[in-house]
Amino acid sequence: MKAIKLAVLLSATLLLISTQASAETDSWTDRIAFKGDVRLRYETIDLDGAAEIDRMRFRARFGLSAKVSDDVKFVFQLASGGDDPVSTNQTFDGGFSTKDIGIDLAYIDWKISDKLNFYGGKMKNPMFRAGGLPLVWDSDLNPEGLALAYQSGMFFGTAGGFSVEQRATDDDSLLYVAQAGIKFPMGEAASLTTGVGYFAYTNTVGNLPFYNARPKGNTVEAIGIDLPLGTYVYDYKNTEIFAQLDMKLGDWPFKVFAHATQNNEVSVEDTAYGVGMTLGTSKNDGDMEFSWAYQDIEADAVIATFNDSDFGGGGTDADGHILQAKYAVSKKIVVGGTLFINKVNGFQGTERDYSRLQLDVEFKFD
Repeated sequence: MKAIKLAVLLSATLLLISTQASAETDSWTDRIAFKGDVRLRYETIDLDGAAEIDRMRFRARFGLSAKVSDDVKFVFQLASGGDDPVSTNQTFDGGFSTKDIGIDLAYIDWKISDKLNFYGGKMKNPMFRAGGLPLVWDSDLNPEGLALAYQSGMFFGTAGGFSVEQRATDDDSLLYVAQAGIKFPMGEAASLTTGVGYFAYTNTVGNLPFYNARPKGNTVEAIGIDLPLGTYVYDYKNTEIFAQLDMKLGDWPFKVFAHATQNNEVSVEDTAYGVGMTLGTSKNDGDMEFSWAYQDIEADAVIATFNDSDFGGGGTDADGHILQAKYAVSKKIVVGGTLFINKVNGFQGTERDYSRLQLDVEFKFD
């Protein structure tokens, strides 16, 4: 039933756009661009003291970008994986049962001027992430609310307000973000991007952890004696700094990056940082890409619900390495592997070794 409702919604959206476009000089097919991808994954997870997990998974996404006018476009995307905010993966499981699909993106992109864009709806994360590090935000996280993005010469900035949790009997939890940076040119083939940011959640203390009530490393206070639930003990109001150096090593693109953040509402376990490098790219036929990153995410440095869902099993109170390699068979087919070598629960429990291997093949179209 859910899939039928989504199909009806998508059909109605296309009908509305095509009707609007019929009054314009361009046909509606000229105003809409489709894109999508399917990723197949084999994954094995090994956590000390727990049974090893081996599984097959897939991710499927299909979306469109519709030009409403010269300066406004509508972006819509469906994705597999149900309602998890940081994963669109779906496990091959359940006796061939029908798999979930949901609205992954639905937002307006309004180019107010050559320097300023407005975003409204469930959008791609507008915040800059040095090297794509998932220290604070998982790459699949698409926040819901309003944002402004500014770019002028070397300078850029982003500000936004997002609705995280709406409550009938208590104040809502909101997320406010602000980020500013500068991209310095360094010769003909190099640049340095650096900046600072601030992000703050409202009304966290005394409420259950976001999404599924799992703390995932954050400190919580137990509710009652027999209930396996707890409420946030701390607020999360963070400052951040980041830097990314882009250059060439011969014909190979090369980048080095770093990101650090501190929760100003906590006196211990308040810091997270990550560093890494990437050599090569996987955009064109025969391209190869290799990357390494190291992260250390203390228990209450960030909200654990929204950072990387794979590193350390997802959440905070984890540190270790991420190794990745990719090869572009063609512009539309990429194979690769990712290895996580981490330690988890060093603060909240007994520290344990954690490893995760992912082997992927991804097919794209646009």
